[in-house]
Amino acid sequence: MTDTPLEQADIVVIGGGNAALCAAMTAAEAGARVCILEAAPKPYRGGNSRHTRNFRCMHRGPLGPLIESYTEDEYLADLLKVTGGKTDEALARMVINASEGCLPWMQARGVRFQPSLSGTLSLARTNAFFLGGGKGLVNAYYRTAEKLGVAVRYDAKVTHLEFESNQIVRVDFQENGETRSLTPKAVVVASGGFQADLDWLARAWGPAARNFLIRGTPYNRGEVLSNLLDQGVQQVGDPTQCHAVAIDGRAPKFDGGIVTRLDCVPFSVVVNKHGDRFYDEGEDVWPKRYAIWGRLVADQPDQVGYAIIDAKALDLFMPSVFPPIKADSLAALAQALGVPADKLETTVHAFNAACNDTSNFHPTQLDGVATTGLEPPKTNWARPIDQPPYYGYSLRTGVTFTYLGLKVDENAQCSVGNQAVSNLWAAGETMAGSILGQGYLAGFGMTIGTVFGRIAGQKAAAYAN
Repeated sequence: MTDTPLEQADIVVIGGGNAALCAAMTAAEAGARVCILEAAPKPYRGGNSRHTRNFRCMHRGPLGPLIESYTEDEYLADLLKVTGGKTDEALARMVINASEGCLPWMQARGVRFQPSLSGTLSLARTNAFFLGGGKGLVNAYYRTAEKLGVAVRYDAKVTHLEFESNQIVRVDFQENGETRSLTPKAVVVASGGFQADLDWLARAWGPAARNFLIRGTPYNRGEVLSNLLDQGVQQVGDPTQCHAVAIDGRAPKFDGGIVTRLDCVPFSVVVNKHGDRFYDEGEDVWPKRYAIWGRLVADQPDQVGYAIIDAKALDLFMPSVFPPIKADSLAALAQALGVPADKLETTVHAFNAACNDTSNFHPTQLDGVATTGLEPPKTNWARPIDQPPYYGYSLRTGVTFTYLGLKVDENAQCSVGNQAVSNLWAAGETMAGSILGQGYLAGFGMTIGTVFGRIAGQKAAAYAN
């Protein structure tokens, strides 16, 4: 098929990542003429989705690369644990149940899968990994969208959505230095959160936010989100809640991606700039806890931490893109990291003294190998750090996406007051706060985007047709 002429588009999809593509393909398959407006240039298309590795999938038995089973109740229990119950359970259950059908749907549109990665992730049963990572998924979807006749405009930043009589009547965007307008029948917003707008982050978090690193795309600045919220579209979520992980302090300010994440925490002691521990490094398996560490580091002086391991832990986790700092003694490592040497030695020696029998140590599951009489405790994987050489990583808060977003119903539809906007739907990170009140579960953002992208595309096409 040839691309839909821009002015003839029935549906405008704002955004160019997983959720936007799922919406665009679904709508096009239903016979609608679809246009995607992607703010990024073509080499950087795909939003945060190009940095992903997997999505979390319910299944009643082996499915594709997934082994055994992962039931609705277990999936929901995992979500409730990481969110502390701050979720819309009805929407959560809907996403969980729909996820099982997503995997074959994705395969039919060009996505290929591979066995799960090893290391601290322990996800072979719960998460399906994309062959070629998120970039492979994004490229497969763009190829499929092109075959369906979906028009795509890159470097097309949407600046305003015009309301009239409780519907969107005009979409304004900038392209090649000019402001252009479209008048589609329906609009799907899938343009992410506001995390790349450091001023907005600082308004929400305070000055500390300026020390955060943005591990995702620099193009998610929340312009469309802000425009809609200012016009009374219902919002959901807390502006201080986000998917924030501990990443390598040497990562770039923007777009470092998943390779900058540090997975060494369960096998380390983590200290702040003063050499003090501040949280249980072994609280739970890493996929259920990695997303709390960005916030923990954010609460430390200068928003920085340091993970310390020894030689026997070096091969137990997926390494960061940057090699660790290496030293033959704790004092030398402290000097290299800029941490007080005497305090780091005191902290590590106290930790070592609190360790007990380590014969049950198991790196990929909760092993109960815990400290005694130490505050904060380490409740799993607590082995003495005593085998040189020693290694250290600097930790910084890496924000993936923010949870303040557009409130949606089970049909992905947005509202003003108590009235649904007749032709406006949302999907992906821009509405994920409807389900993620706090915390994060590995791969769940991609699941939300896929499920709600498909729903939004279906509903928008039905309205347009």
